[in-house]
Amino acid sequence: VIRVDDPAALERETMNILARSVLIIAQEWLPSDYDWRVGVLDRQVLYACKYHMVRGHWQIAQTDSTGRRRFGRVEGVPLDQVPRNVLSNALKAANAIGDGLYGVDVKQVGSKAYVIEVNDNPNIDVGCEDRILKDALYDRIMQTFLRRLELIHQPPSQRRKH
Repeated sequence: VIRVDDPAALERETMNILARSVLIIAQEWLPSDYDWRVGVLDRQVLYACKYHMVRGHWQIAQTDSTGRRRFGRVEGVPLDQVPRNVLSNALKAANAIGDGLYGVDVKQVGSKAYVIEVNDNPNIDVGCEDRILKDALYDRIMQTFLRRLELIHQPPSQRRKH
């Protein structure tokens, strides 16, 4: 991910990317102090976090010239304290893809919530995404996967929608 701030930089970076790829995905840069990460499983919201930007940087992670990475602070937020449109937009985006485990990144600017991306392999780190639910988060995920595995092993006539 790169950021360009003027037409000359856009042209230069476009040429650099096209030398290595046939595809460029571009989006408007919306400045904010943090991005929301909303965890969704089985078409239900599991957790929400604020991923704060690295101090003095425009992203939640920064890699220096030696390859060392710095990360912004992650703050677990109770679902009843998350703006409704952040949750509903995240849920709509994840549900458009399926009923799997997703981490939906949402940028809130003023009263608007913009889906930035849907991750189909979201990180769930101790002390971050599980800060509110703790072990109950892992229990819910494992119960869902166990239910799906049990469903696979039932005769087709006994299967019901999970």
